[in-house]
Amino acid sequence: MCDLVARTGRLQQRYADGSRLVAGCIPFRYLNSESGKVVHVLMISSSSGPGLLFPKGGWENDETVREAAVREAVEEAGVRGILMDFLGDYEFKSKTHQDECSPEGLCKAAMYALYVKEELETWPEQKTRTRTWLTIEEAVENCRHAWMKDALVEGFCKWHKEKIGKGEEIAGYD
Repeated sequence: MCDLVARTGRLQQRYADGSRLVAGCIPFRYLNSESGKVVHVLMISSSSGPGLLFPKGGWENDETVREAAVREAVEEAGVRGILMDFLGDYEFKSKTHQDECSPEGLCKAAMYALYVKEELETWPEQKTRTRTWLTIEEAVENCRHAWMKDALVEGFCKWHKEKIGKGEEIAGYD
């Protein structure tokens, strides 16, 4: 049984300019292969249909955007790690989360890179979500939403390439 509980409801949600504010992350790790270290990203099943997602959810009034991103990684994917850099803001329209503060379902997601240090055995949403580690190419193919694919390709991949290009050792966070 999981001691952690997922937050629910919209009472504490943040909104700006008619959009619901969302925080999320792209969890990643390295696996050794014959050609060296290969980046794998963690995606989760959707609770509302086919395709895979990155953990994300509402940014609430009692937390920072970084705290919200970390919380969502634990609640939805059951992972903990080091929240690294901001990858960008991504706008999308939610078909399931229209309310009086965002009648058109507009959302703005702040996405971060999360270097995974721990996979939890139990987590709040494990009964409704499965975890899958994928290569970048596999993740692009399986990503359910275009905005998440943009966050992966235009955000994470460019960020990671820049880090490696500068000689920054991400695995040094071990």
